[in-house]
Amino acid sequence: MSATGRDAERPPLRVVVADDQASVREGLVLMLDLLPDLDVVGSAANGEEALEQVARHRPDAILLDLHMPVMDGTEAARRLTAEHPDVAIVVLTTYADDRSVLDTLRAGARSYLTKDADRLHIAQTLHSAVAGLSVLHPQVRATLLAAAADPPPAAASEGNEAAEPPDGLTRREAEILGLVARGLTNSEIAAALFLSRNTVKTHINRVFAKTGSRDRIAAARYAREHGLG
Repeated sequence: MSATGRDAERPPLRVVVADDQASVREGLVLMLDLLPDLDVVGSAANGEEALEQVARHRPDAILLDLHMPVMDGTEAARRLTAEHPDVAIVVLTTYADDRSVLDTLRAGARSYLTKDADRLHIAQTLHSAVAGLSVLHPQVRATLLAAAADPPPAAASEGNEAAEPPDGLTRREAEILGLVARGLTNSEIAAALFLSRNTVKTHINRVFAKTGSRDRIAAARYAREHGLG
């Protein structure tokens, strides 16, 4: 990846790397810091250190391991979202089918990669996350689709007691907005909710109108700000 043309004019993306395995963490730091469009400004061995590094260096993004001592990636993502909402969170972990994936995404992670991703893919994902886009491992998308198609009983029973969605959104529109924020395409949303693509498109157009969103990036931002994504 070369820093040429318009990319050369932009400052490197500032990144913190958090992983409890020293060899993995140090390898990621060395590997990513060699790329001209990334600047690794700090590293951490657990969630608490990750929060400290983010507070100290104010990075654009953090590459966050899921399973760490002291504070795991899910809790770290939740804290980072609350305390540093402008920092894009990209989860990098071993297994795409980890049972914590949904919790981590709900906590505020924008993207989810496995550790077999190469450095260019990781770099591209970090840039996409900072731009407000979600990049998900295919198996993670499958997990989201399955969860959307078959929500747990507890969620269904609590639905009647939940607060009404903001800005006149219907519950279906809020549900679709949440999936948009997770990076699902119209076709994937249609498959997950057993709707036609035209119906999904109509709902999304209504979501854009009610939330004042010009595109999916703005809608995803709205979803995160209102706890829908």
